[in-house]
Amino acid sequence: MTIKEKEPYLKIEDLHVHFQGRSQLFRPAKPPVRAVNGINFDIKPGRTFGLVGESGSGKSTVARAILRLLDTKDGRIIVSGDDVTQFNDSEIKNYRKQVQVVFQDPYSSLNPSHIVGEIVGELITEHRGIKAGAERDKIVGDLLEQVGLGRHFLERFPYELSGGQRQRVAIARALSVEPEMIICDEATSALDVSIQSQVINLLEEIQEKTGVAYLFIAHDLAVVKHISHDIGVLYLGYLVESGPSERVYEETAHPYTAMLLAAEPIPDPERQKRRASVRRVYQIDAEPPSPTNLPKGCPFTNRCALVMDICHDEMPGPTPVLAGGTVRCHLHTSGPTLNGKSVVPLLLKTAEENK
Repeated sequence: MTIKEKEPYLKIEDLHVHFQGRSQLFRPAKPPVRAVNGINFDIKPGRTFGLVGESGSGKSTVARAILRLLDTKDGRIIVSGDDVTQFNDSEIKNYRKQVQVVFQDPYSSLNPSHIVGEIVGELITEHRGIKAGAERDKIVGDLLEQVGLGRHFLERFPYELSGGQRQRVAIARALSVEPEMIICDEATSALDVSIQSQVINLLEEIQEKTGVAYLFIAHDLAVVKHISHDIGVLYLGYLVESGPSERVYEETAHPYTAMLLAAEPIPDPERQKRRASVRRVYQIDAEPPSPTNLPKGCPFTNRCALVMDICHDEMPGPTPVLAGGTVRCHLHTSGPTLNGKSVVPLLLKTAEENK
C-alpha cells in the first residue's frame, strides 16, 4: 500500500456554509441560513463515504461546497493536500477535472439538444484537449461500453433513452476526464428500484476497476448501506454520527440515526416489531427548528425520545464510538453515559416503559 493510498483523498475540516439573508427595504436583513455547521469527515482513495439525512439537512450543500459551486463561511476542504477553498479560477478548472458529479435527475442533467457523443465528449475536449472526431468518438464509445451501454448510443438524444440509460450516460460523462472522486448527489433517487440496483452495481464495478472515491449522497438508508464503506448522518447541518457502515447500522449511537432506521421497512417481522416500538417514542411529527434560528443546544431536542436538560443548553461535541467513528450526543457523556455504546437498547427500554 502506497503513502497516497493510506492518506485521505478528501478531508473536510470544520466546514461551515451559511447563506446570508436578503436585505429588505426599511427592514433589517433576515438572519443567515446556517446550512452546514462545523462538519468533519474524510474519504480515502477507492472508498465510498455515504452522507444521509432528511431533506433540508444540508447534504447537497456539502456537495456544492466541495465542488466550489458555493462559498464557504469557514473551514477547509483539503483535496490531495491542497485547500481548494483558496484556489483561483485556473486552479478550480483543473480541480474540477479531478472531482466530478452525477446529479439526481437524469432527465434534466443532460442537454436535450445534444447527442450522447457530444454530451460525453464535451468534457474530453474541455479538459483533455481532444477535439470532436474519430479519436474522441472512440474514447466516448469505450466509456459507453464501460457503463453497460454501447457505441450505437453515440448518435442518440437523451429523449430516446430510459432513465437508467440516461444516468449511465451521466456516469460515462463523469468518467470521461478520469477523475479521482465522483460525487453522487441522490444519483439513484429518481430511478425505479430495479434500475437503482443496476446503477449501484455499476458504480461498485467502476470503483473496483479504477480506484475512484465516491461521496454518495442519499436519503435511502438501504442503498447507502449497500454501497458505502463509511457513513455520516447529517441533521440540520450538523454531522451527528459517523463511522463504518456496518457499525452505524448495527450499533447505532445517535437517537436521530435510530429514528431514521426505525422508519425503514425490513423483511424481518421480529426486528420490524422492535423498530415500530422505537418509532412510537419519538415526536416524529414535530417540526425541526429553522436553520435561521437554531437553538443553542442540540437541534434534535424537540423530536428526541431521550432528551435531557443539558441538551437544551449546549450542542455536544464529538465522542468516540466503541466500534469506530464518532457521535455528537449528551447521552454518551451525561445521564445514562453510554460511552460510545449503542443507543437502541435504551430506546427499547423507554418504549417498554411507555406502554
